[in-house]
Amino acid sequence: MNSKLTAPSLFSHNYAEARRAFLAAAESRRLPVDSYILDMPGHDGETLATDVVLDGPKDAANLIITISGVHGVEGYPGSAIQRGLLEMGPLEASNTAVLHVHAINPWGFSWSHRTTQENVDLNRNFIDFSATLPVNERYANIHDLLLPASWPPPADSEEKLRGMAKVWGDKGYQCAVSLGQYRFPDGLHYGGEKPTWSNETFRTILQHYATRCQRIGSLDIHTGLGPYGYGERIFGCEYEDASLLRARDWWGDTITSVNTGTSTSVPLTGPIQAALFRECEQAEQTNICLEYGTYPQMQTVLAMRGAHWLTRYGSEDPRQSAAIRQSLKDAFNPQDPWWQNEIWTQGKRVFQQAVAGINRHP
Repeated sequence: MNSKLTAPSLFSHNYAEARRAFLAAAESRRLPVDSYILDMPGHDGETLATDVVLDGPKDAANLIITISGVHGVEGYPGSAIQRGLLEMGPLEASNTAVLHVHAINPWGFSWSHRTTQENVDLNRNFIDFSATLPVNERYANIHDLLLPASWPPPADSEEKLRGMAKVWGDKGYQCAVSLGQYRFPDGLHYGGEKPTWSNETFRTILQHYATRCQRIGSLDIHTGLGPYGYGERIFGCEYEDASLLRARDWWGDTITSVNTGTSTSVPLTGPIQAALFRECEQAEQTNICLEYGTYPQMQTVLAMRGAHWLTRYGSEDPRQSAAIRQSLKDAFNPQDPWWQNEIWTQGKRVFQQAVAGINRHP
């Protein structure tokens, strides 16, 4: 085990650096890397890929899955945790393997977007597109207010949004904005019209690596909601009976649930955990989203709106474009050693609890 690990040293400044560090950590352990290449250029011309490393036996009964970069620009903390876990060395549990899925949305990670290259929120894309698409009626009422023709948003748009938030309540307004919508391709939290490249790639990864195990525990790492530096453990299973009890056994009573209103998040249409249940039906599953708080929600949502406004309208001012992109990156990845230390300390602890928990249930 590497006893010299420090949190700031695990964090990268851009996607290309994060990928190099992840690949180097795997190489230092002599672990093979399975790379799924996205045939598009990165921000600096670098290769875009989702890289997968299996740490442990292929036929392990227990499989811990870590996922970084579902929301692109949020990938820095997840990448840091994955790198740190690799550098810690192999597990002592002989019947347990770890599957690290690094940068499942590499385009968003590289280009500082939360969305995929299709402008799709990947955590709203794992639905059955052959069925009737979910409807978010309230979003239609605020789409043009969230993304007005000029930026920064004019005062009258903001006043109207505040009025709707007052009528709908905090959670109602949060659902209107972020539940997921399938009508406005240039809007916030757009779920798409078909499975994205990242969706199909993740399913392929699961089909290859995760259909033989008996038990799965997954950590999907995000940022942007909740108190600064705190990693909320949000329950991520389809059924709350035995699974919720098991999650509380692993991680304690800190587990929250979107269905009971105890989480800072709201229920989502088409989260990535849906793929785990569809592709790995043979396994008993205990899944969480590890959500690290950054700044007040008003600030993070405004940064998201700015990035979507830029996608929708564009800007003739390169300085404005750069500032909007940087604001989004800063909102979801604070450059603060204290915050980085909390991310790594808590991430390592949550991972260790998952390893211990999955081995308590033969």
